[in-house]
Amino acid sequence: MNLNKREFLQVLAAAAVAGMGLARHGEADAAAAGEALYDLPPLPGAGRGSAGFVSLLHMTDCHAQLLPLHFREPSVNIGVGAMAGRIPHLVGEHLLRAAGVPPGTRLAHAYTALDFERAARRYGKVGGFAHLATLVKRLKAGRPGALLLDGGDTWQGSATSLWTNAQDMVDACKALGVDVMTGHWEFTYGMKRVKEIVDGDLKGRIDFVAQNVKTTDFGDPVFKPFVMREINGVKAAIVGQAFPYTPIANPRYLVAEWEFGIQEENLQKVVDEARAGGAQLVVLLSHNGMDVDLKLASRVRGIDAIFGGHTHDGVPLAVPVRNGGGTTLVTNAGSNGKFLGVMDFEVKGSQVAQWRYRLLPVFADLLPADAAMRTLIDRVRAPYKGKLDEKLAVTDGLLYRRGNFNGSWDQLVCDALMEVQGADIAFSPGFRWGTSLLPGQAITRELLMDQLAITYPYATLTEMSGETIKAILEDVADNLFNPDPYYQQGGDMVRIGGLEVTLDPLEKMGARISDMRLAGRPLEAGKTYKVAGWAPVAEEAARAGNKPVWEVVETWLKSRPGGRVKPRVINAPRLVGMQGNPGLAA
Repeated sequence: MNLNKREFLQVLAAAAVAGMGLARHGEADAAAAGEALYDLPPLPGAGRGSAGFVSLLHMTDCHAQLLPLHFREPSVNIGVGAMAGRIPHLVGEHLLRAAGVPPGTRLAHAYTALDFERAARRYGKVGGFAHLATLVKRLKAGRPGALLLDGGDTWQGSATSLWTNAQDMVDACKALGVDVMTGHWEFTYGMKRVKEIVDGDLKGRIDFVAQNVKTTDFGDPVFKPFVMREINGVKAAIVGQAFPYTPIANPRYLVAEWEFGIQEENLQKVVDEARAGGAQLVVLLSHNGMDVDLKLASRVRGIDAIFGGHTHDGVPLAVPVRNGGGTTLVTNAGSNGKFLGVMDFEVKGSQVAQWRYRLLPVFADLLPADAAMRTLIDRVRAPYKGKLDEKLAVTDGLLYRRGNFNGSWDQLVCDALMEVQGADIAFSPGFRWGTSLLPGQAITRELLMDQLAITYPYATLTEMSGETIKAILEDVADNLFNPDPYYQQGGDMVRIGGLEVTLDPLEKMGARISDMRLAGRPLEAGKTYKVAGWAPVAEEAARAGNKPVWEVVETWLKSRPGGRVKPRVINAPRLVGMQGNPGLAA
């Protein structure tokens, strides 16, 4: 059988989706492998600009990462209650089986932490706005009218985003061609700066939508709840859902005049309003987290698809959820610029006749850098290049963050906080963002700031009783393992240094944490301990003269013998009742 070039590439693309093909052809011919992976044919019946066909591209949680990077997916992502054993709480081989992707392939590396170090050296870095721009342009060219949706957590997560007050990311997103966005960490720049950007830089270029952000005085909308765009004859409404627990997970004083929340009833009203206004397709651009989106999809009618963010779940499948009005497709597109979701619809009347979803990994070696975007990135980084490139130490072990519990980057931060500040115990927030480093790589100031760059970075040292320490851990554990997703209000479990604990995720509030030990001895409820931490949400910490956390960790890094950081011994909790849970890698 003789195949022309397009037919050959489509065969390769089909093999790539199954996790094959690229492992062979990709190493022999990166250009052909890239074309195979990223050459997505339109839906059957769709031509260029055919009436009734809509394509939406989705990125989320890039956390200000403009350059290609390594990012290790979680090996621990435990689901409880109705979410036990369900997407997104599948990791490693469990996720690969659900997605039909064989292990040991390029796609298996993208979606899981399996054999991460070897695979990362083999397949190279992912993401980078210059490479992402190439992919976005390619897909938009083949899908006239396609929109690029940004799920938020875009303006925070790097040194340059912090030092430029988010301007580098605002400029990069305009150049990338983002059409609509919502937010979360964006709000940590404060209300004035957010409105300055939304009403200034983005005006007429990028629509910032959030139906669930209102003023605290009269309940007026702060942002547009949705936008309506006509695409190939289809009226499509994009509704925004900002992170509902921003004033809890982040400092309240930064958004003092705004209130958030899931606001399910208002969302139903907004969806109904969009439908009444002629919307034939309604999608939710959400920063709820995937568990919340799955519950929301079962309760709100009239949403065709949810493009989700916040929990950084790179899920290669769209999950259909039934509700009183039909079915809603729920997706989540990972983080750090590593993935681009592509959803194609055919709409007939006000019904989706057919659809297809792909979660495309952005492999830097398979996508040439877009010249214009690369020039922009070089320009915004140039004033800071000397500071960014300064080498602080070399890591002898793999450094990563993502997962329900401590990662090796988190352990490094905890170790530094304890040693420099003379603490018995350290707590580090359960942040999901932060790049990964392979053994032998230099820890530069830029890579350190990838873990720590926030607007409330202060390191703290507090005396706490054993009783208070347990109460804090119980509260955070309930935030993560409450079986009702609407009560999950933040990131992963607080990272713990020094203190060993036993954790039962299936227990009730107040009974999940037990057998707390410090240096082998039981923690005493009435005894006082020195506890180091950082990122306090109270405004007083900013006025207390506390050092930014990066100064503390940099001091520790520069004191390492021979300038090398030994592999970290990760202080993970002893888990109870989790045997066989597919949210734990084998």
